Amino acid sequence: MKTSSHRLQRRSGGYALLLVLVFLGISTMLLTTIMNWTSETSRLTDRQNEYYTSADAAEAATEKVLTRVSADYLAGGEQAVINNLATYKSTIPLAADNPYWGNYLFKNASDGSQGVYVVRATNWQYTVLDIPFAGLSGFQATYRILSNAQLTNSRNANLTAAVQQDVGLDSIPIFQFAIFYNQDLEMNPSPPMIVGGKVHANGNIFTLPSSSLTFSNDVTASGFITNTFKPGDPMGSRGVLNPVVIFDGAHDAYSSTLNLPVGGDNSSSNVNQIVQLPPAGETNTSPLAHARLYNEADMIIVISDTNLTISSGPALGTNISVSSNDWSQFLVDTNIITNQRENSYVRTTRLDIGKFRTWAESGGNPITPSLLGKSTINIVYIADKRTSTAAVGVTTNGTPIFASVEPGVELINGQQLPKAGLTIATPDPVYIVGDYNTTSDGANFSKGVNSTTFTRPAAVLGDSINVLSTAWVDANSLSPTRIAADTTINAAFLSGIVPTGNGFYSGGVENFTRFLENWSGKNFYYNGSMVVMFNSQIAKAPYGGAGVYSPPSRHWAFDVNFLDVNKLPPATPQVLLIDRLAWLFQRPGYVPL
Repeated sequence: MKTSSHRLQRRSGGYALLLVLVFLGISTMLLTTIMNWTSETSRLTDRQNEYYTSADAAEAATEKVLTRVSADYLAGGEQAVINNLATYKSTIPLAADNPYWGNYLFKNASDGSQGVYVVRATNWQYTVLDIPFAGLSGFQATYRILSNAQLTNSRNANLTAAVQQDVGLDSIPIFQFAIFYNQDLEMNPSPPMIVGGKVHANGNIFTLPSSSLTFSNDVTASGFITNTFKPGDPMGSRGVLNPVVIFDGAHDAYSSTLNLPVGGDNSSSNVNQIVQLPPAGETNTSPLAHARLYNEADMIIVISDTNLTISSGPALGTNISVSSNDWSQFLVDTNIITNQRENSYVRTTRLDIGKFRTWAESGGNPITPSLLGKSTINIVYIADKRTSTAAVGVTTNGTPIFASVEPGVELINGQQLPKAGLTIATPDPVYIVGDYNTTSDGANFSKGVNSTTFTRPAAVLGDSINVLSTAWVDANSLSPTRIAADTTINAAFLSGIVPTGNGFYSGGVENFTRFLENWSGKNFYYNGSMVVMFNSQIAKAPYGGAGVYSPPSRHWAFDVNFLDVNKLPPATPQVLLIDRLAWLFQRPGYVPL
């Protein structure tokens, strides 16, 4: 029997066709699945890309608001921010800024309007600050900025991204710093020196000690930190081969600038206004008016060519005059001394702190504690507006000798301050004679030691700070041999300097307090905070004159009492900082409570 081969061939061809069709179907299914997966992946990738670009746009909106908030706060304090809150809510990136922003819609989640959600989240509270100013405390109010951004031609069902930023508006008492400079800081001491407490400069820091300089706490600068002399310092030609500068804490360059809220930039001339008399017509609501020490004073002393007036400060809300029968007990305005650094006579307004304290705490004081809302007067502002010529002596036949004079405020008998402490502020140079704030009850002393156990909160603010020892005698100020004696001062200082330049060194931090005596072999104990906010406007003679003084042994320490808000000097100025607290993606449409 014969077998038909062509049937087998036809049957095999049918199986092959079936297999081809099966594999073709599977391939089609796989291709469809891959295409669907690719399409979905592309769609998800496109959605993700759109979300993150929208999130970038939302962040840009929060940053634009934050820039406005920061500028207003640093210039005018929180009141300026509160005044502009409605404006911030309508502050968004615009096509006028860049055509790119025309592709986005920004919504305020609280009401759906175009804009950004901005709210004051917490009221002022005293809190510990974070890096780079960890260890300091300050008053802080927090603000929340929340932006929702959406691409106008979205292919993803109106996809929206939301970004939230929380920021702290910080206000830091300036006397929490051991040393604070609103400009370049120079410190080139000859003997070894240790700085205990935080140091900050709104400029550069130059250090080149002859032996060693140790910073035992954190150091920050808005500029750079370098172990060299400042350009223009004539001492720069003196080589120091192996300067020893030790940082026991952090030392951060290019840190944040800390500003006083004076309604403008923190230039020397602007910041100097905090110690000046307000001009006629200045509104009390301006940022600068809030920063003026005149407006914070309990008692104001103003001397003109024709009159001396003492009255209550503006904060009291009513004008109370102090009679000459009262003020003559503690004030003399005709004293003349010589400042050998200035090569000038100085006509001082001499305030006897001991007699003032007795009067201020007595029942005869018309500016009573009940009016002030505190135990006694503890913020005094003094300004001498007299012409710059005065009788500085007499001839043998009794004819007055007239000469050019500088104004000055002379503080004497200041061992014990009023119970609530004392802040003295003036636009004039200050001369502190003898021990200051060394006892609180007449028996216990913080004298000759770096201890402030028995002190009261104290600050002195002026054009310059001159320290005259316990051996100083006004009548001997012209003598070439002015021999000092050991002296202790416990107070925060804020004043100006004569900056390096024109062939002169500023004197550095080591000569921030100005001396006019021969301190050789004598000790100067200082506990406080040294703050330089401006260039001196009156006492402008440079450091380094021959025969002016020889330096004391400096026993200097930061007063740790100032880290306690309850022990800060009255009317302590506050510097401002914007502190970023949180950044996060938020649920679109979310409205914080």
